[in-house]
Amino acid sequence: MRIGLLGTGNVARALAHGWRAAGHDVLLGSRHPEERTDLGLPVAGLNETAAHAEVLVNATPGTVSVDVLRSIGAPALAGTLLIDVGVGLSDDFTELSHPNSSLAEQIQEAFPLTPVVKTLCTMDSTVMVAPDDLHGPSTVFLSGDDAEAKRTTGRLLTDLGWPSSAQLDIGGITTARGQEHFALLFMGIANGLGSHTFNINVVTRPSA
Repeated sequence: MRIGLLGTGNVARALAHGWRAAGHDVLLGSRHPEERTDLGLPVAGLNETAAHAEVLVNATPGTVSVDVLRSIGAPALAGTLLIDVGVGLSDDFTELSHPNSSLAEQIQEAFPLTPVVKTLCTMDSTVMVAPDDLHGPSTVFLSGDDAEAKRTTGRLLTDLGWPSSAQLDIGGITTARGQEHFALLFMGIANGLGSHTFNINVVTRPSA
């Protein structure tokens, strides 16, 4: 698929490399593409990236994501699956910028013709693309209102190494709050471990 990733930071680059290794056509989108020619990945302007993509990925800081998407415009985003991996955190990582909602909900509200799926925001970029490097199985969550969009997202997650058994659909876009609000616990766990390279696993009782 043609995947456009909005952003050029660690998350966008990791996902781009992961999907390119799986055979997808990736393009990073930047407000200043002429300054980002040293990444080893193709980079274009935001509008060009959106026009190129069958699937867009929001990997911009959650505090500015809606503004970035508005700069592209609703008509350009209409009908395009948007996978949102962003989280809005304060500079000191102690407060959420969407404490009573979620970034994914705000994007979906601002762009009603764009199916939004929230995923991959409960882990760091290294785990996103190499879940098998951890000591055991772990869980990746999906939130969204469009069933087909979630199925497509699930296939793309599989291409990053997440089998269907590791994917947990937790419901509509409002459930993205739980994913994003985990960021505060994530920072506490990272502090306790002294590492950001970990994930969580949903463990249930054995079936009878």
